[in-house]
Amino acid sequence: MRRKAFTLIELLVVIAIIAVLMGILMPSLRLARDHAKRIHCVSNMKTLALGWFMYKDDNDDKLVPGHTDPGNWVSRPANGNNSTLEQQYQAIRDGELFTYVGKQVDLYHCPADTRKQGINVAFLTFSCAGGANGETWGSYEKCKLYSDIKQPATKYVFVEEADNRGTNVGSWQMHPRKTNPTWTDPVAMWHNKKSTLAFADGHAEMHKWEDKSFIDWNLKAMYNEPGFSFGMTPPADDYRDIEYMSKGFPYKRLK
Repeated sequence: MRRKAFTLIELLVVIAIIAVLMGILMPSLRLARDHAKRIHCVSNMKTLALGWFMYKDDNDDKLVPGHTDPGNWVSRPANGNNSTLEQQYQAIRDGELFTYVGKQVDLYHCPADTRKQGINVAFLTFSCAGGANGETWGSYEKCKLYSDIKQPATKYVFVEEADNRGTNVGSWQMHPRKTNPTWTDPVAMWHNKKSTLAFADGHAEMHKWEDKSFIDWNLKAMYNEPGFSFGMTPPADDYRDIEYMSKGFPYKRLK
């Protein structure tokens, strides 16, 4: 007895149904994947913030240095912006914070950060806010002790950054003036116009950006597009993001 085979029309119908189902499922799968990366990123930041918090307990209230030089929370890779991934891993291992976060290199990287590929290979996603004992800056006096930070639950100490020169260098900076604050360094928005911030009380959260000028400026840095330059003064009608970051920036006092 001959077995009846599928006709061409029946096969085309089956293929069409599969294509429709894939079209329905793929956005959901993509959203689930992105959501998992966000959870992972926030978890990494929280662990870094708790390690940062424990460091001051072991060091008489002193904050871990927030630059990227020897003796700081991370060190500087051997060949700077031209360093290999292994050299960048070693710079993290050489940092003062490494033993406080369980000696896990992957905690310093967001799984959504795409800079491990392409021209400027970079692994370190997060930067220390300059006011949290980072590099010396002109518009404020930085905090050197934990007690210098007022309302620590509202002051962020780690920021997702995308230094378009390669690996993140120095600390994340801005001019947090009470009038006319300005941007200096870009943030990374690997989560659909959102970034993870970690705070001085040890918690971390995802923050959504709102101002078009700020978003466009950061996207140029993230993808190394022409026209990006460090430092940006937002238009008068694009002040929501800079007001938020100015209020949350840690510093001892403004100069």
